[in-house]
Amino acid sequence: MEKGTPAEVVEILNRTGVYGEIVQVLCKILEGPEQGRVKRRNVKGNPQKGDVIVLLSTEREAKDIKAR
Repeated sequence: MEKGTPAEVVEILNRTGVYGEIVQVLCKILEGPEQGRVKRRNVKGNPQKGDVIVLLSTEREAKDIKAR
């Protein structure tokens, strides 16, 4: 089993998904080779600014949500 990488939620950006259940956040990687980088990720649930989430992969980054 692979260990995840902790990341702190820096900013809440948008809600997405059919029912608004996905939240797009900017998170700062706290450990590993990408430590200190800020990445855009999609998170399911209700994250708050300052929460620490565990990312299984730090290489991927979510696309920006554009209004239609």
